[in-house]
Order: sequence, then structure tokens, then C-alpha cells
Amino acid sequence: MSLARAFKALAHPARLAIVRALLDEDGCCCGEIVRRLPLAQSTVSEHLKVLKDAGIVTGVIEGPRACYAIERDALKAMMAALGGLTLPACGTRTAAALRHEPVRGEELT
Repeated sequence: MSLARAFKALAHPARLAIVRALLDEDGCCCGEIVRRLPLAQSTVSEHLKVLKDAGIVTGVIEGPRACYAIERDALKAMMAALGGLTLPACGTRTAAALRHEPVRGEELT
């Protein structure tokens, strides 16, 4: 799973809503998601394809039904990646405050 691809897939509000619905129900079929969200069936199907291609959901098609569930290991990997972005020594300086500091390597005049 590409973390960049997975985060990009979750960047769309509809896909994030679909993931929330799948988490709430511990997986469900496409029709159940359509009933729950204000989206057309074709739209939900397309978003589920993006989520599946990104490795965030798994799906099984049985006849006319397509059922999906969250790939929990993928979400755990994404959460771990986000946790690794914390910088405890970063401090509390804002970007506005930093613009008044000299750039490292510049001579002070």
C-alpha cells in the first residue's frame, strides 16, 4: 500500500464519509452506503473503487451485491505514519514569528 495514494484517496469528503460508514457498520454492501449517504449508487461505486485501489477497503462481489469492509491494517499504517510526523522539539513558534529570524547560513549585518 502506498501511503501517499491512501491519504489522497481519503482527501475526498465523499470517500471519507464512506470510510466512516464502513467503520460504523463494520462493513456493509454498496446499497446500504447509498441509503445512508446522499450519493448516487454509481458515485458510491466509483469512490469505493478508488478506496479499494488504494488498499483502504476490501470488497467481495456476489451476484448483484458488492460488499466492502475496511482494511484495518491499512488504517493502522496510516495512523502510524501520521504519528511519526510529530516533532516534540518543534516548539511553539509560528510561521509569522519565524519570518523575522535570519536564515541559517546567512550573515547577520
